[in-house]
Amino acid sequence: MTTLVAPGTPSSNWAYSEDIPGSRCGPDDGPGWPRSYAFLQEEEIWRELRFLAKPQSTQFDAAKGWRADSVNFQPSPTTKTQDRYVVKQLEINGKLWTLSGVFDGHLGDVTVDHVSNHLPIIVGEFLQKAFDSDPSRLSDPGFISDCFSRSIIAFDEAIAGDVLNLFGGIEGLSSYTDRQIREIINDPKNYRKARLNMYGSTALVALVDDTHENLWVANVGDCQAILVSPKGSDDWDIQILTEAHNGDNEAEVERVRREHANEPECVIDRRVLGALHPFRCMLALGDTPFKQPPEFTRRILYNLLPGFHDTSPWEEFLVRNRTPPYISAQPEITHSLRSSSSPSLPRFLILSSDGFTDLCSTEGQQRIISDWAHGVISTHSSPTSSPSTPGYESRNMALRLLRRALGGDDQASVSRVLTLDMDIAWIDDTSIVVQTL
Repeated sequence: MTTLVAPGTPSSNWAYSEDIPGSRCGPDDGPGWPRSYAFLQEEEIWRELRFLAKPQSTQFDAAKGWRADSVNFQPSPTTKTQDRYVVKQLEINGKLWTLSGVFDGHLGDVTVDHVSNHLPIIVGEFLQKAFDSDPSRLSDPGFISDCFSRSIIAFDEAIAGDVLNLFGGIEGLSSYTDRQIREIINDPKNYRKARLNMYGSTALVALVDDTHENLWVANVGDCQAILVSPKGSDDWDIQILTEAHNGDNEAEVERVRREHANEPECVIDRRVLGALHPFRCMLALGDTPFKQPPEFTRRILYNLLPGFHDTSPWEEFLVRNRTPPYISAQPEITHSLRSSSSPSLPRFLILSSDGFTDLCSTEGQQRIISDWAHGVISTHSSPTSSPSTPGYESRNMALRLLRRALGGDDQASVSRVLTLDMDIAWIDDTSIVVQTL
């Protein structure tokens, strides 16, 4: 990470833990508060943001203003982001649909890479097969919702299923010795399949039809989709389309307790089996052991090389695993129609990982998003907008939203997040996709 110091300012400034947005950074994160940071000027802030967030823009239809802007942000130089995003078009019977998504990995990036690369392919294949079998079904929003859901569940089931098929299912494991299992799963052609089960990822995926009349959002985990629509000439309707599927969601906690009524330890401290916070997640570490009997973990994952020096953390919750599955890959599907009034101002779909939600916790998302929407419209609609116009520095909508969440025009607040002198990550990984509708 570059460390830039503005001319004429002190070589260091001081920040306290409460000055950093979000909940990742606290006074108990080791000694040394206050910590130093470098104050950045406007040009330096935008340069550093671009370097760290690597903004991308995908144009769908320039004439209609349909596009998607994206960022993936983590300012800590020692921390590799485990967020991913995807923006692409799917060709369904010669027509282009758009698919965008945000994926929040945990404990590694193997599975989140697999999900972000291959889930869009599976969704496209399901839609195309649906059209091939009955072309009229693609005009039925309810059928598309069901197809969307089934594609995600099938993708999830295949991650563990591809490994279990090597042994004839979970029941077949008893016919193999540990040595035989090690030889099979550590064979190069099988190793990657098995390794996918050691990590995890949430999934938030949006699908828009070729006419932009329909929007479907599928959510598995705790990422968030927000629809921002114009309301009058100077106001915005900000609608959260998803719910977080984690221990903070009382309905999810009660669902697990209801499904495992005779198991008082199915949820401990609002975590599944006392270990996992997301209640709906793609299969992986902390996920497969919650969806399969303990034999899957003990016979397969324990035998993956280089092996585990200490399996006691796993055993702490495996002993509570009596009637899996405890978590679900069933996505929450939301369908929205384009307003018939066809307003002159665009609608925005924001997809974000929970890092963005965390950054907004101090000021509140409503205020941050409303300010951002006003800024985007004023900058893009101004006939005199040029590189010298304030706010022009980045026309990437996702990067502008990130900047607003970090402190907006408060250069000191943004500088603190970008240049804090700290050895661990001081904010959560943050991915944002903003799509015009």
